[in-house]
Parts: sequence; C-alpha cells; structure tokens
Amino acid sequence: MVVAAADVPLQSSGAAAAVSSAGSSMVRLAFPIAPHEFFRRVPAAPRETTTKMAPAEEGGDELRLSDLEHVCHLGEGACGVVTKVRHRRTGAVFALKTAHYGGGAPEDEEAEALRRCAGSPHVVRCHAVLSGADGSAAPAYVLELMDAGTLAGVLARHGGFPERALAEVAARCLQGLAHAHSRGVAHLDMRPDNLLANSGGDVKIGDFSVSKILYDGERRRRRVSVAAGSPMYLSPERFEPDARAGPRGAAAADVWGLGVTVLELFLGSCPFLGPGGVKLPFEKLRQAICDGEPPSPPESAAASPELRGFLAACLQKDPRRRATVAQLLAHPFVAGRSVEESRRALRELIVETL
Repeated sequence: MVVAAADVPLQSSGAAAAVSSAGSSMVRLAFPIAPHEFFRRVPAAPRETTTKMAPAEEGGDELRLSDLEHVCHLGEGACGVVTKVRHRRTGAVFALKTAHYGGGAPEDEEAEALRRCAGSPHVVRCHAVLSGADGSAAPAYVLELMDAGTLAGVLARHGGFPERALAEVAARCLQGLAHAHSRGVAHLDMRPDNLLANSGGDVKIGDFSVSKILYDGERRRRRVSVAAGSPMYLSPERFEPDARAGPRGAAAADVWGLGVTVLELFLGSCPFLGPGGVKLPFEKLRQAICDGEPPSPPESAAASPELRGFLAACLQKDPRRRATVAQLLAHPFVAGRSVEESRRALRELIVETL
C-alpha cells in the first residue's frame, strides 16, 4: 500500500521542534512519496463506491434521501445548498450538500475528486453520493458534519488568527493538499469559506465543486481549465483567457489560494478588498492581482519572519517560482512550530467562537 505524505505527522506531538546538527530550525521530512513523484504516480483510488454508508455507521445498508430528515439550513454557495440532516434510524448527523447543477460532467468530477481524496484526516469525508431530491438530476453529497462551520465564520467572530493557530491551519491544509495532489486532484478554490472546523479543533478542506482531475483513466496527465474559482483567490495566471494548466500548474494554483487564505486569516480581511472592505469590480481586481505587487503583511504588522517568508513563498506571481506543497511542509513556519502548542491554540480559538 502506498501511503501519501499527507498522512505522515509533521512532528511528534510530544516533542519540541527538531533542530538539525547545524542549528537550523528546518525539519527534514521523510515523504513516503517523494515530492518529485507527486506528479508521476497516482495511487489507486479506493475501490468502494460512495453510494453506500460506511458499515460501521449505517450497517452497510443502501442509503436513500428519504432516510435523512432535515434539521436546519447551514449555508448556500454558487454550487449548492448545505443543510444539516439526521439519519432517521440511527440519529447520526451529517451535512447534506445538494448541488445546483444537474446532469453532465461537473458532478461526476466532484464525486470522483471526493472518492480519490478519501482517507485523509485533513479532507472532509464524503459518506455517499445520492441522486437528487424530488427526482432532480443534481447530485446530493452526504458529508461529514463539521460543527464549528467555516474558518470564514471563525474569522468574522474572532478577528485575525494568532500565529500559533495559523501555523496549525497551514499545516493541515498543506497535508490535505499533499494528499489530494498525490491522488491526481487539484482543489482550485482554497479560501476560508471552504475550510471547515469542528469543536474538537480539527480543520479540513471541503467543497470540491470546481476541483479538477489531473490524470485520465490511463493515468496520462491532463491540461485542465483553471479559470473557475473565487476571483479574490485566483493566482495571476488563472486570469489568462481560457487559462489551463497541467498537474504542476494546477497544484501551484492551490498554493497561491492557500497563501491568500493564510494572509487573510492573519490580517482579519482579504488583502484584495477595496477601501472599507468593499469588493473590487472584476477588472480592478484582475489588475491588482496580475499587475500589482504580491500581497504581504504591512510593515507595521506583528508578523514573524517565518510567517512573512511562508507567505512570500506561496505568493510568487510566477507559478514556476512558487513554492511546492512539499517545500512548504518543510518551511520553518510549519515544520518549526510546536505541534502541541499550535493545536491547543487552534482548538481554543475555534471553541471560543462557537
């Protein structure tokens, strides 16, 4: 069995940050899949279909929408509506995403992305993909319920994240991306609204609505459209007409989105908002991202050199110069953190905003 780098802890939680014999705070990580191999082989996706509940949860029975009762509305985005539902027989609760679209390829790609990403503790689990409600062709996804909502919600209630908590968010997102990329999936919509939290202090990547499969059935590399996504989190190259990328370019797009997200969580607002927090018109936003300097913390901000270096590595305008996920996993901001302290800081931050 091939184990993805995403499933390897960055540090033992009971140990301080490792230091090399030269005194550097960098930690050398042993990747079961070497970074340069991320785009050469794609481990086989799980053979189980996503149309049945896991045996331990629902006795392995076929799941139908009629088995789920509505509890409350959780949110709505461009691609679907999310509600909290309860399984009538067992009382188990889930998040049910009902897609807006019906028929065609989009739902197939999202379902395949979720299937390939199964098994990572840093990606929201999909329990089942069902036919749409009321005979609709649009699919419904039965997802793991993250009871603390999105990091956008945590940010709105708390304000900017302390660095210790932010380092843990970055680490978990990078582990989730490493897992997804190693299985041939690019997320392409990394932003606080798509990072979900629970009351146990976990943060996981969710919403694969615009994700792309990077290899075909013969495991040949694909050039995929990367133009879709939330404009404020698009990297400069994604504004090109009919923007497309291969596996490396799509992974680099995820790194940029993560960089903007980490900066937003630190500052308390997206760096590409206009005065007074107003969203810029699309053309002005494109100019700011493509023609302006990459965003960074203001000189007056109390940002550590490690955080500034991490953000600079993510937010290189040239995707060829942007750090890879593997390089960022080894960056001092992530690898040099105290795992125990960072996890505690993140958990306390999430819990205090519930």
